[in-house]
Amino acid sequence: MRVGAKTGKLWGRGRPVPGEPSADGDGEAVDALRITRSVRRADLKAGGEVRRALRELMRHRCRTDAAEVAELLITELVTNALVHTDRGAEVHASLAATRLRVEVRDYAARRPRPYVPTADDGTHGRGLVLVQELADEWGVDALALGSGKVVWFELDARHDAGPA
Repeated sequence: MRVGAKTGKLWGRGRPVPGEPSADGDGEAVDALRITRSVRRADLKAGGEVRRALRELMRHRCRTDAAEVAELLITELVTNALVHTDRGAEVHASLAATRLRVEVRDYAARRPRPYVPTADDGTHGRGLVLVQELADEWGVDALALGSGKVVWFELDARHDAGPA
């Protein structure tokens, strides 16, 4: 999925909107749920709003620990996009079958690099290290020249297993 090709808003306050059907590992059609959110550069409430939308998307469909990790990681990526770029960002999340994919597009071509912060860095510099350690998969996709990049992660989001 290319973030740059998405122009319509699928996210609204309240409930996630079903997206295009996708297939699970057995080739069975599965309805994907998606959220999309534009974040303005100075939008200080954006992190909380994006977290709440993701929580609603994952509620009753995913493991509790996966939802908590997803909320942490989406917050880190949105914060990075707002702190390290001059423009806002586009946030997309899709949940199909048991897989969550979150993408944050910003408009800076500079590729982020995880690094281990020093004690003098305070709480800064840990976002991509958290993504690297907690996501099942993650990466950075460069877009066309001048269009920025997409930083993404995926998580296995299977629902909690019942009692054994």
